[in-house]
Amino acid sequence: MHHFVIRALTFALAGGLLSTPLSPTPAAPKVTFTIGIQSDVDSTNPFTGIVVEAYETYALMYDYLTTSSAKDVSPQPSLAESYSEAPDKKSWTYKIRAGVKWSDGQPLTARDAAYTFNRIIDGDFEQTNYGNYVANIDKAEATDDTTLVLHVKQPTPIMERLAVPILPEHVWKDVDGKAVKSYANEPENGQPVVGSGPFQLVERRKGQYLRFAANKNYWQGAPKFDELVFRVFTNADAEAQALVRGEIDFAYDLQSNVFNSLKDKPGVTTRSSEYSGFNEIAFNTGAALADGTPIGDGHEALKNKQVRLAISHAIDRQTLVDRVLNGHGSPGDTFIPPVYPLLHHTPAAPQNFDLAKANQLLDAAGYAKKADGTRFALRLFARQESQDSQSTAEFVKSWLKEIGIDVTVKVMSEDTLTEVIGQGDYDMFEWGWVVEPDPDYQMSVFTCGKRSYKDGDAIYADLSDSFYCNPAYDELYEQQAGETDQAKRAELAKRMQQMVHDDAAYAITYYYNDLVAYRSDRWTGFTPQPDPDGSLLFQYGVHSYLTMAPVTATEKPQAASSSGVNGALIGGIVAGVVVLAGAAFLVTRRRSSASADDRE
Repeated sequence: MHHFVIRALTFALAGGLLSTPLSPTPAAPKVTFTIGIQSDVDSTNPFTGIVVEAYETYALMYDYLTTSSAKDVSPQPSLAESYSEAPDKKSWTYKIRAGVKWSDGQPLTARDAAYTFNRIIDGDFEQTNYGNYVANIDKAEATDDTTLVLHVKQPTPIMERLAVPILPEHVWKDVDGKAVKSYANEPENGQPVVGSGPFQLVERRKGQYLRFAANKNYWQGAPKFDELVFRVFTNADAEAQALVRGEIDFAYDLQSNVFNSLKDKPGVTTRSSEYSGFNEIAFNTGAALADGTPIGDGHEALKNKQVRLAISHAIDRQTLVDRVLNGHGSPGDTFIPPVYPLLHHTPAAPQNFDLAKANQLLDAAGYAKKADGTRFALRLFARQESQDSQSTAEFVKSWLKEIGIDVTVKVMSEDTLTEVIGQGDYDMFEWGWVVEPDPDYQMSVFTCGKRSYKDGDAIYADLSDSFYCNPAYDELYEQQAGETDQAKRAELAKRMQQMVHDDAAYAITYYYNDLVAYRSDRWTGFTPQPDPDGSLLFQYGVHSYLTMAPVTATEKPQAASSSGVNGALIGGIVAGVVVLAGAAFLVTRRRSSASADDRE
């Protein structure tokens, strides 16, 4: 940790003059804020990253046209100082701030924004992470250096929440559609990554840390510290111990037992906030490419909806909340969390824990028990980076044994699991999503077109990880994509949640709280989102990074406390629009990562 030190010069006065000349004042030490994470950033290339931690780095490195307010997550200007829909509803115009520069000194203009959007519109691989944002955009046009016009096919509700990082054309134009798949976007030859955000990536050691330098010329104002470091830990215990020892300042994504152990530690504040993420057991419903060509080696039984429903009924969600999360969450049902009350749908017939019903469903589906009491065997993949993932898998294994399904649990890294999912080589896995303040992105995950695709002889993953494909769902998705009446759009979102629930593409296990701890004796000034009980970091925007500061000698350290989000308050949050994994900014999406709480 870095402390501000007042250096006193001792000198003698002689006749009002210094007896010895003053030597130059030494440069103040750099002030560094260090965040502990348990899941390494999978890629600092915005087109290839998938975990939450990666999207946090994109928010730090690049600007976005709009962001979400700290107060209530409503849309607000960012790089675009204003934006408006044309009277004929065929285009949107964004006024780009004048005078913004890339970190290498080149001017950032509307042409960079147009380049970014056109690259996604015209690209293939580029559409994996951002295609849903441009689905209704025909083309992007820079009419001058500060004016971006996005021409749309039809009215669309997502234009205030385009969670697309604006990239420097003069850098990315040299990275073609093939090279982008493996482009690291990391510092080279001592040169930081070119960006426009509040921080620059200056060093990356995979599996160890990422180091960022503050952009002292950032248009919103320079951060109040010099460096930001993300330090990777192999487990939550090691992360917590580092926090207590003062080696890090903020511990992210804690497991509940570790979180509870930090509550009374001197100088440490713990915080449990209701969050926009869920976890699930995902099923291979029939892996195929977007064109319907079968791939993978998933078990035939899981193509049967009744089998998937039986497994869902065999999962005791309350036990997972109590035993895995230690109460820091709630049982799950549908894919838009209750933190977005205008959008969340509570199904009329929930898939409650009922082993007798699970057995009946399997019998009726034609999977009778054999003499040894088993019906068939399935693989369940858990994540190496998450003890909660592994604990959940073991609970599920024990429950499925009760209904005659022999489960083999295999633990693998998230990077490996991402590849395995894209190839369709699995039966079930445990992971989760973080859902943004606009639902489009998360809803797109279940569309037929988001299944894997081929480029040459290689198969690449898209967003779909269950390979769910239902033309009726796709029709509803298209309807909501053009519905600008938020109440009507919310009803469509609820119908889509009900459909995925009834078809059991996922067995959603729980909605987890955001469990963090930080050194309140050293740092202050965090901006919660939403105010006052929301998350302090990993937000939709970079709010805290611009307001937090070291505690000064005159400030009193904050007392350790644990708080939870007021659900009614968050209800007011989304009064205007609806969720991401869908759109808002950046945690955007995405796979929650390390502890039970994960997957932007």
